[in-house]
Amino acid sequence: MRAVIQRVTRAHVSVDNEVCARIGTGLLVLLGVEKDDTDQDAEFIARKIANMRIFQGKAGKMNRSLRDVEGAVLLVSQFTLLGDCRKGNRPSFIQSAQPDAAEPLFMRTCDLIRSEGLPVQTGIFGAMMDVELVNAGPVTILLDSRKR
Repeated sequence: MRAVIQRVTRAHVSVDNEVCARIGTGLLVLLGVEKDDTDQDAEFIARKIANMRIFQGKAGKMNRSLRDVEGAVLLVSQFTLLGDCRKGNRPSFIQSAQPDAAEPLFMRTCDLIRSEGLPVQTGIFGAMMDVELVNAGPVTILLDSRKR
């Protein structure tokens, strides 16, 4: 799995001009599920999201977690994170999991984050979505469950 994690002051997802998910302070996570990903990949990503200390404390250092700031997660499926642009000008998505395999792992990741006591909102899996956010910092972190 690959994740792009953005610290936000607010974010929302719309489908057909209708907001379907919204958070205030928290993390917008774009998540791509790769072929051959397993529950262990979902567990790694969920644990990192729940415990990552990327919010500023009183000293101005990033040492507070999502839980510490009472934040939420907006999790959005994005298979294009697995696009390979090394050959030609059109990305190849052959490493992306097919939707019937990706959706259960996406939902498993949601459930695992929720089991950490954190609120999770999601986009609509497989839909064409508009994502709006205010990236605080900006802070953007890349995670790859295969690079542990």
